[in-house]
Amino acid sequence: MPEHDLALLIDAAQEAGRIATGFSGPTAQSWDKADGAGPVTEADLAVNAMLEDRLPKARPDYGWLSEETEDNANRLSKDRVFILDPIDGTRSFIAGTNTWAHSFAVAEQGRAIAAVVYLPMRDMMFTAVAGHGAFLNGKPIHPSNKTLLNDAEILATRHNLDPEHWSGNVPEFKRSHRPSLAYRMALVAQGRFDGMITLHPCWEWDIAAGDLILREAGAICTDKTGKALQFNNPHPKVNGVVAGGQAVHRQILSALRPA
Repeated sequence: MPEHDLALLIDAAQEAGRIATGFSGPTAQSWDKADGAGPVTEADLAVNAMLEDRLPKARPDYGWLSEETEDNANRLSKDRVFILDPIDGTRSFIAGTNTWAHSFAVAEQGRAIAAVVYLPMRDMMFTAVAGHGAFLNGKPIHPSNKTLLNDAEILATRHNLDPEHWSGNVPEFKRSHRPSLAYRMALVAQGRFDGMITLHPCWEWDIAAGDLILREAGAICTDKTGKALQFNNPHPKVNGVVAGGQAVHRQILSALRPA
């Protein structure tokens, strides 16, 4: 049952937080991964080792997709799969700031059904189960009801505002940013921001948990063409993410240049 999977993910996230906060980001060993895949630290690997030890024992029939585990095709034959980012926002972790997160999800037949985004340094536990709503520290959350994109505050990196991405003038919304993609998605679900955009291909482990939390909160979350996000793909990336309340999401898609 998804509710049982959520309890398992919450326990794993709490343990991940204890492990990760036992390291000091600025002094933790870190190095760059191959092929420009970004940095990794000894804390990322310690959290991943705990997850690899704990979760398959609890759900031996589930597939496995983690940023810090070498991928293989075994997961593609599984009805359910763990999709995990041991530390999302590793650069934030290395810098010693508090906006990194643990992002854990279970997907069933390509759709996320249980999700946790946990920021231990901010004591923020976002959770969702398919069909049961989304919560922050046990309290229901909902997206903002902003109706005009130009009045909205959108989480996006600067390059997403390059004119090449937009059909006409770039919308005049206020732009903000957070390093962790999972945290950005959770903040939109919470209504702290009106929407978020990332137009480059996204790894599934960065967004699977956030996708469910957004949808269960009542927001709309799609790829940059408006298609529902599907997970456990052979190449585990999706075609960008656009999320927000219904009006903001619709206006973003309308303003983007067609693919």
